[in-house]
Amino acid sequence: MNDGRWRTAGGTLVRVASVWAVSTLTMLALAGILPDFQLQSDDGDTVTRTAFTAAWGAGAFGLLSALVWPVLVRALLIVPALVLGALVFFLNGSLLLIALRLIPDGRGDANPETAVVVAAVMSAVASAVSTALAVRDDDAYRRRLSRLADRRRRRGGTPGGPDGGRGGAPGIVFVQLDGVGHDVLAEAAADGIMPTVAGLLADEAGHRLTPWTTDWSSQTGASQLGILHGSNYDVPAFRWYEKETGTVMVSSRPASALELQRRAIARTHDGGLLTVDGASRGNLFSGGADQLALVLSMAARRGKGRRSRAGYFAYFSDPANAVRTALSFVAEVVREIGQSTRARLRKESPRVKRGGLYPFIRAFATVVERDVVVAAVIGDMFAGRTAVYADLVAYDEVAHHSGPHSKDAEKVLTRLDRSLGLIMKIAEHTPRDYRVVLLSDHGQSPGETFAGRYGLTLKDLVRAGCGLPVPRRAQRTRSASEARDAVRIALHRPVDGEQEAEHPARPSDPVVLASGNLGLLSFPDIDGRASREQLDRRHPALLGTLAAHPGIGFLLVRSQKHGSVVLGRDGAEVPVAELRDGEGPIAAYGAGAAEAVRRTDTFPHVADVMVNSMYDPESGRVHAFEEQIGSHGGLGGQQSRPFLLWPRTLADPLDAVAADPPGGKAVAGLVGAETVHRVLARWLRELSGPQVPLRQEGFAGAARADEPFPEVLVTEGVSVKEGAPAVNEPVLDRPVLEEPAPDAGDAVPGARG
Repeated sequence: MNDGRWRTAGGTLVRVASVWAVSTLTMLALAGILPDFQLQSDDGDTVTRTAFTAAWGAGAFGLLSALVWPVLVRALLIVPALVLGALVFFLNGSLLLIALRLIPDGRGDANPETAVVVAAVMSAVASAVSTALAVRDDDAYRRRLSRLADRRRRRGGTPGGPDGGRGGAPGIVFVQLDGVGHDVLAEAAADGIMPTVAGLLADEAGHRLTPWTTDWSSQTGASQLGILHGSNYDVPAFRWYEKETGTVMVSSRPASALELQRRAIARTHDGGLLTVDGASRGNLFSGGADQLALVLSMAARRGKGRRSRAGYFAYFSDPANAVRTALSFVAEVVREIGQSTRARLRKESPRVKRGGLYPFIRAFATVVERDVVVAAVIGDMFAGRTAVYADLVAYDEVAHHSGPHSKDAEKVLTRLDRSLGLIMKIAEHTPRDYRVVLLSDHGQSPGETFAGRYGLTLKDLVRAGCGLPVPRRAQRTRSASEARDAVRIALHRPVDGEQEAEHPARPSDPVVLASGNLGLLSFPDIDGRASREQLDRRHPALLGTLAAHPGIGFLLVRSQKHGSVVLGRDGAEVPVAELRDGEGPIAAYGAGAAEAVRRTDTFPHVADVMVNSMYDPESGRVHAFEEQIGSHGGLGGQQSRPFLLWPRTLADPLDAVAADPPGGKAVAGLVGAETVHRVLARWLRELSGPQVPLRQEGFAGAARADEPFPEVLVTEGVSVKEGAPAVNEPVLDRPVLEEPAPDAGDAVPGARG
């Protein structure tokens, strides 16, 4: 054994001994503080004997945590994610009780409640000490990363240079901050709320920031499908009704997400942005990656391991991670209850109800999903993967209920910034050089809800316009929050929209759906897309009632005489072909509105009537047709203005658009998610070399729900096997590495955008 190996072995022994010693002292301190926890016999012991007992107990607990905990977590993968989080404390306390039973002469004892507290404290302390020691020993840390990355490359075929990959082609990490608008990010950086982002912008050699414009459907389903798969054609909203099947498509429903992914692949003949050595983390769609965790579209797939909770195993296999996340989860629930109570006592306006399960849903989005996804990204960087795309949904969920400019939302941005800082710091130690790109899928626009402002829902207004009975009390529409639907999936509950599909309205009743401030009206008993003339004959007051309402900005409906038309107040009527930005009913909605409406009008599944809420350019307010005071989904304000933040070493995205304009037409700026896809794909080609299809017929097969997506692209110098098994390394949000558990990377329900 050479000197380097002796030093490595010696350093490892020092770290293990240090963690053991600190754990022993922690156990002694807790035994002195907690009355129901003892490390002595009933007759008392000497100080030396008590210290020996504590060392024995700490060592036994550490071994059990390292050996037994991963087995327990794997055995509990069938348990829903939130239930697993609740079991963390019980399982950890049980391991401590077992460790105390292993102490000779029965000197260790604790009641179950105390054991839970002791185990949580000891796990947290051990995690902090091991992290501090690993960070201080940079040389040992880098050597360990290089060895681990080399083993993973040999096993999985991941490319890398002879020095562990850092001298090879750089990789790229795309981090999506769900719902964070361009102006929100810029203001947060300028005000010190997001210092990591501020540092990237302040460095002249760092990153550049630019806005981009969404499609009419400004929501995660449409944007992320376009970004990852290059096409969001025929995605008119977050949820919509398809007459030929009588079903409601919901972007955050696994079966719908899988079908949308299949349609996009069939249309583009491309597996997706991440097909070559890619990883998809926390997204609605896979992007063609074979490394998957918390990917919603994959939750609908059948087959061995496809419906397991293996993505959670990658993170919760370490007891310190489990305890830390569980404690943060509880703290977030308490924080939300406190914030909502304070808002209610202050009678803040606008305000929506935040009781019931919402505190737990918020905690899932802001803690569990964030921790698991960030840890997975770090593991991908350790493994040297070429492309990683991850979605962090925390801000979007909180902004829906607290407002996009609220103090609650700002605090979430600060915590997300810390996660970004961790990723940037880790990039300095990975075996491969990385470019980190930040982006968002949409923004959010503030405003009082439609029901709160006018005392009735869009559905009530539609039924009144049709002459149908209206309930005495307005029924609130369901939330389009991706995190809410993700938690319902994790708890095996129906996703919003499934119930409409299973129990559709009577054929004579209109189907009214909401996507933020965008409403969709469909008439099931009218074949194909209903015309204005048909609707006027059946319901003469409907279109006039909607167009004249002060909470509605404009309608889109097909006319047999004039083609599709946009209707507004005071009898305004403009054929879609003649729409111009800044004129007519869409005058307030800014540049790009006319083209966005025209494009949606061509979709096969555009609703019979598309309803966009009013928009006040001075205040930026819209009226959501759901219970959200921060909303997105239609046109109006910051919801249509997300951001792209990229390293200056990459090509300017506007140059990429100029070189490859969408549809061959010159456009001003970055318009549409499909355009963003072309920019990201060009950056990948710049870093990794050209990618060429191996066989076109593979794309059709990739869309099948009963088969894995094949690898259909190849990068120069990279060999990729079709149907290679997905492997998701168990990774930590601190620089302590362990060998990955096998077969832990299958798709997991619970991801949202």
